[in-house]
Amino acid sequence: MASYREIAVNGLWKNNPGLVQLLGLCPLLGVSNSVVNALGMGLATALVLACSNAAVALIRGAVTDAVRLPVFVMIIAALTTCIELLMQAFTYELHQILGIFIPLITTNCIILGRAEAFAAKNNVAHAGFDGLMMGSGFGLVMVAIGAVRELLGTGALLANMQLLFGPLAANWQVTVIPGYQGFLLAILPPGAFLVLGLLIAGKNRLDEILAARTKARQPEVPVPSRRVRVTGVIE
Repeated sequence: MASYREIAVNGLWKNNPGLVQLLGLCPLLGVSNSVVNALGMGLATALVLACSNAAVALIRGAVTDAVRLPVFVMIIAALTTCIELLMQAFTYELHQILGIFIPLITTNCIILGRAEAFAAKNNVAHAGFDGLMMGSGFGLVMVAIGAVRELLGTGALLANMQLLFGPLAANWQVTVIPGYQGFLLAILPPGAFLVLGLLIAGKNRLDEILAARTKARQPEVPVPSRRVRVTGVIE
């Protein structure tokens, strides 16, 4: 059984759903045009993922293989409905902006994949933590894409944060580039693909650098010399 540290590293970096597994690309690219949209979607996905993993691990011994997947889908759908109702009650305007992407959490392959690959084989604590870390890793990638696209597209960050955190966040917007005219491509769908590609390339490059440093720190093991015995007559 993996330790909590291994689960955290796996979800946040080593096996990140957005950068490594390339799962859930529909919401990752569709609603990441601003920080507030990305953060709202990321939090919703992480909550559903953590709760569904814990629920699947809780009933894993009572569900037969014949109905395993339908039961998992029903659990995920019920939790998604709860999250959607909460968003309608407390963040209605943000819920309207995210639109169909909220109910589509039910079909997100990250959630069903973790339920099948991890939650169905581990205890509740480990399964819930795995869901939280996978969801957090996915959310962080989404927020990073949203921040880059919002900055390049408008020259500002944290606009409309009151949609998620209420009136207290109305003044959180930071104008990074005053007088910026904006870069339309960044906030259009092609911009999401470009930013995601750059993030994946950056992660791969960083992994190569870390691997090279780790290899350089390892002491070289001397190769033992071997004695060769020659028999026979040499003419």
